[in-house]
Amino acid sequence: MEEGVYHLRIDTPVGPLLISGTAHFINAVSFTEEPPVNFPHAPALLLDCAQQLYEYFAGDRKVFDLPLSQEGTEFQQTVWQQLLAIPFGQTISYQQLARRIQNPKSIRAVGTTNGKNRLAIIVPCHRVIGANGTLTGYAGGIWRKRWLIEHERVDLFTGLL
Repeated sequence: MEEGVYHLRIDTPVGPLLISGTAHFINAVSFTEEPPVNFPHAPALLLDCAQQLYEYFAGDRKVFDLPLSQEGTEFQQTVWQQLLAIPFGQTISYQQLARRIQNPKSIRAVGTTNGKNRLAIIVPCHRVIGANGTLTGYAGGIWRKRWLIEHERVDLFTGLL
């Protein structure tokens, strides 16, 4: 029996996000320019995901606690797991990410896999940058990548004054 997929659109500082998932897993968080649509009642998990995203944007959440599921090869799953290990407020290069998966020659494949991540923000592909510190491609646009990185770095210093 196939599980129903639900969608929930939320407004955020980086534009509207579309959360997609089932009652048991979040399958995608993507940027959308589509106008709001009335979706059938979203299960509690999607509402929890929305709440965690709101907390993230408010500076109150650094780690997401959600059951995630996105289809991909074993290599892709390995890369996405390593993205989850990048600490809040830090960035690494594609080369460093390739080394972390113990495949230093896979820089291009790592970049391609990073671009196929369907769980924006939650699986923090925005934290991967060019070796020289440049902000390279991001499905949501470079301005969003910059905003997310700056949001996380600024939050690191909250309360230190």
